[in-house]
Amino acid sequence: MAGDDLGSLLDGLLGQGSGEGTGGMLAALLGTVGAGGGANPLNGLLEELSDGGLGEQADSWVGTGENRPISGPELAQALPYQTLDHVARQAGVGPEQAADRLAGVLPEAVDRLTPDGRVPQGPLEEVLRREQPR
Repeated sequence: MAGDDLGSLLDGLLGQGSGEGTGGMLAALLGTVGAGGGANPLNGLLEELSDGGLGEQADSWVGTGENRPISGPELAQALPYQTLDHVARQAGVGPEQAADRLAGVLPEAVDRLTPDGRVPQGPLEEVLRREQPR
């Protein structure tokens, strides 16, 4: 249930309806690669992307300047195949489609999750609830 809640919160952050499922894909990705990030799995995701060769792009999303885009193939190459396959299976799509969809939203999602140019402290769900419009 926590993953569904996180997915809904991420959809809200991105201004998407729950039917699009991108928030759920992001939640699955964060849950899979972000486990090493402690209370906020965003740390683990950023580390994984950096280790996979996308450190400059990921740093641009956290920073306060322009967000550098990434492509689905770049994301697929940066992430372990098992991770992308797991996220894709949960979303009911193929790994290539999952990579393309995630690549399209990751820059904006990370940017919105780091409005002060740094990864916020605390559990991601709490951070997202504070960011939701009231």
